Amino acid sequence: MKNHQQQLHFQTRGRGTANITTEIATVVAESGVDSGLCHVFIHHTSASLILCENADPDVRRDLETFMLRLAPDGDPMFIHVDEGADDMPAHVRSILTGMDLTLPVTQGRLALGTWQGVYLWEHRHRPHQRRVTVTVQG
Repeated sequence: MKNHQQQLHFQTRGRGTANITTEIATVVAESGVDSGLCHVFIHHTSASLILCENADPDVRRDLETFMLRLAPDGDPMFIHVDEGADDMPAHVRSILTGMDLTLPVTQGRLALGTWQGVYLWEHRHRPHQRRVTVTVQG
């Protein structure tokens, strides 16, 4: 069994998604693993990882619209507002969408579907530095 782990750092622009598929695929390619699994984990509670359509950006805009309705900023039901009106909604969003993904590795490559991409979803309004650990096993 072969294992490889690497930490990646991403600077977000604030609320929204960033395609990190290329960076994850590079770690997989460098790992030397031919067949196995790639686990991707984000070390934060107000950002998440999603596997999403990579062809039409309207999909991600619609997801953002949905989340705004589901966990609106400044909702009076939230008590935890230490860092502003988007604080607790960001935590809710990250819990609902998840902090990790497990992806297949086939023939030394990240084996995603034709229209799939890995995205870091920043849930806070202001930019943040985000840390992601990628572990490849096979």
